[in-house]
Amino acid sequence: MKILPPFSPPWPPLARKGTLDPMCLVALAWKTHPRWRLLMAGNRDEFHARPTTALARWPAPQASVVAGRDLRSGGTWMGLNDAGHAAVLTNVRDPAAATGGPSRGALVAGFLAGTTPAATRIDALAGNAGDFAPFNLLLADADGCHYLGNHPPMRQALAPGVHGMSNGVLDAPWPKTRRLMAALEHWLAQDDPPLDGLWAALSVEWRPADADLPATGIPLELERHLSAAFIRGEDYGTRAGTILALDHASHGFIVERRFGPQGVFLGETRIDLLGAHLGAR
Repeated sequence: MKILPPFSPPWPPLARKGTLDPMCLVALAWKTHPRWRLLMAGNRDEFHARPTTALARWPAPQASVVAGRDLRSGGTWMGLNDAGHAAVLTNVRDPAAATGGPSRGALVAGFLAGTTPAATRIDALAGNAGDFAPFNLLLADADGCHYLGNHPPMRQALAPGVHGMSNGVLDAPWPKTRRLMAALEHWLAQDDPPLDGLWAALSVEWRPADADLPATGIPLELERHLSAAFIRGEDYGTRAGTILALDHASHGFIVERRFGPQGVFLGETRIDLLGAHLGAR
């Protein structure tokens, strides 16, 4: 198969079969900051033609959920709710793995629409995690932040600290994951900084050397293209960047920046929850 240049449509057949996965990068800080219990920053990468709604409060009977929405499957990739629960999903990239099964985005939506504690929800999901195509899932509430993956099967209660994941397992040392984690650590070390530093980190188009790329079974040109934190392309690329924060009283905010083909900025939405007085800008 001839490998096409990364910006040249059409995409290689391997890409069109589902190799390119949504919500490809996230870094989070769990119980490491005097103000913020949880802080997440991440990018969702997807085909631009896939129908999606912007960040918003969902209609009843899911009115407690604040997230974007994938209109094809009805799920979401990252969000929070009025109870101070938060969740994020990435897919695990393996072209040899099965791609069918239920919607992975429903794992996030179901947790945010309910009242089940994060640990209990992870316990319930672990038994049938193999029914889904490969995924990483993080669920958080006031009591804990819990990880569940199914390729390979893994579950873990996160220790306080900065963590990250892309389309490998939790804390896999992919270059773009390490760089975003470092940017988050730098942001946390400052005194009430604006969000600009995190947005800048989510916008980086730097690509590592070939020797540092993960080996996920896809063509090298595609691996290079997907190695950037911000992916710019006509058909596929970064659709949204999101920053989410919850304090120790479960007050917080979520901000989404949206992008179209070739990275054109489409708009920004911020929603503050539970009447918190927020210093972050």
